[in-house]
Amino acid sequence: MRRQAAKLNNIGINSGSDLLVTKTKQLKERAERLEQSAQPAHRERSVGAISLATRGVHARALVTLDDAEVCSPSGGLLFRTGKQFIRQGDRIALLGPNGAGKTRLVGMIHAAVNDPETIHEGVKSAPSLVLGYSDQTLATLGDANTAMETLVRRFDIGDQRARTLLAGVGIAVSMQTRRIGELSGGQRARLNALVLRLTTPNFYLLDEPTNHLDIEGQEALERELIAHQASCLFVSHDRSFVRAVGNRFWSIERKRLRELDNPEEFFSGAVELL
Repeated sequence: MRRQAAKLNNIGINSGSDLLVTKTKQLKERAERLEQSAQPAHRERSVGAISLATRGVHARALVTLDDAEVCSPSGGLLFRTGKQFIRQGDRIALLGPNGAGKTRLVGMIHAAVNDPETIHEGVKSAPSLVLGYSDQTLATLGDANTAMETLVRRFDIGDQRARTLLAGVGIAVSMQTRRIGELSGGQRARLNALVLRLTTPNFYLLDEPTNHLDIEGQEALERELIAHQASCLFVSHDRSFVRAVGNRFWSIERKRLRELDNPEEFFSGAVELL
């Protein structure tokens, strides 16, 4: 706008057009208003601007696992959950070696929450549960949409509010109209965190949420989950994240789900996994 105003100003002066001079003034004023509204957001362009939100829930158990069978894609039994409950305030770290079935369990819970009317054997969610979900590849964002389209279509916000929010999590104006598939891993992770916050869930289901975040972003996510006393089940290979965020620890051992007092037994390799 400022560049256009300068061009119009030169043309207006040279041609003696009062209309162009007036148009120049209007463009400058509009540019100033946009700049002022965007400044607070641009001051918070680091990943540290990540923040989450939660809404209340009345159910005592958010998710109930009634000895659910977790199977491989080919149908082989990976493990059984036993009788387990996820309650308000639980931040459960799901531990186990690669291939043990962690992501499969996350997927089962995700399916049960998204489609509560369909019977998902052994998995039940509370009717009042509102899910905030993030998978390893951030596939729920979709690659074809732009960051702007994602916010405007999913939430009741206008273009200007969407621009400010995106700038606040470090996605510059020039990147906001590019397809999500063209964004960097860090930008997609920050967009995903913003989508989670705007959803205001009362339960988070997070599969490797720190994969694409830098240290500052990881620390911000840790603070937000703890400060909001968020209820969540998460999978992470980041030991510091598990130690900082988790207050309950489930370990997949010998085809059963066992609760540990702390994650150190798993990290030390003392648990029997097979």
